[in-house]
Amino acid sequence: MTDRRGVVAKRAEDLLPGVPYVRGWNRARRSAGTLADQLVLLGLGSDFPGLVADVNVFGDGLVQLGTVRPEAAELLAKLIAAGLEAELHGTAAELPVTARREAPAA
Repeated sequence: MTDRRGVVAKRAEDLLPGVPYVRGWNRARRSAGTLADQLVLLGLGSDFPGLVADVNVFGDGLVQLGTVRPEAAELLAKLIAAGLEAELHGTAAELPVTARREAPAA
């Protein structure tokens, strides 16, 4: 996979000596864990079952969201936009109504 700017290279399948794959993967693992924790807090943990850490051929860490439903992708985009808007205005982010999920009854 490569984005239009060539930033993200193909994922590493065959490892080469001297490339810091573990360092990149470890950074991606921490980031994926942080994102997973936040998604769980928002009640969206099950919407991103393919969330994993990976590494590309250059040893750069990657976080893959996996295949998600269009609604989950749209909700994530709205949450990011709400957070950016709150950051710009110095206020607490107001979650979109669709992001507020009730916890299952115990």
